[in-house]
Amino acid sequence: MGQALGNVLPLAVAVAIFPVPIIAVVLVLGSPRGRAKGLAFVLAWLVGLGAVGALVLLFAGALDASESGEPATWVNVVLLALGVLLLVLAAKQWRGRPRPGEETPVPGWLSTIDQFTTAKAAGAGFALSALNPKNVLLTVAAAAEIAERGLPAGEQAVVLVGFVLIASVGVLTPLVLTLALADRSHGLLEEVRGWMTRYNAVIMSVLFLLIGAKLIGDALSGFSH
Repeated sequence: MGQALGNVLPLAVAVAIFPVPIIAVVLVLGSPRGRAKGLAFVLAWLVGLGAVGALVLLFAGALDASESGEPATWVNVVLLALGVLLLVLAAKQWRGRPRPGEETPVPGWLSTIDQFTTAKAAGAGFALSALNPKNVLLTVAAAAEIAERGLPAGEQAVVLVGFVLIASVGVLTPLVLTLALADRSHGLLEEVRGWMTRYNAVIMSVLFLLIGAKLIGDALSGFSH
């Protein structure tokens, strides 16, 4: 179980520091009734990540992701494909990064997120974790890494919970700071939001490059057994 948790840790960290969800939760927290909306956002985010991971684990279990303690061939193929896709996304993000003096583009819906109701804030949290292709890709990869170890269902669930909690640190931290520091947290969170908005493309390109290389390495190692 420890090895499985170690394998998914880099993937969880990558999800945790994705800029857009962090920017979104900071904006939600700064809106009227921000604490309630922020809590709804984070809870829905946790549910979304857990649901995607659980579905992949169920699917992998039905297809026998582990053969005599070793990863099944199809799991290595999936990891290799995900790794290559991440490298492609890394190159795309790097090419699309803003040049010096250019404004950083952000999703249009972020400009209105401070007007969201609590229900809409929850919907945004769920969508960013369970429906966002980049997050889904990394969560699928994490679940595949868990499934290939052939762990009992209970241990798989424990590792998945660990992944979800670590992957949620990025959205949990602004909420905790707001609850603990109240208005004193606004300045700090605005600085974080501005920095992540500016360097969104660079952060994501580096993350995709590192995680893509990791998944390709894990797949090649699995093929060699």
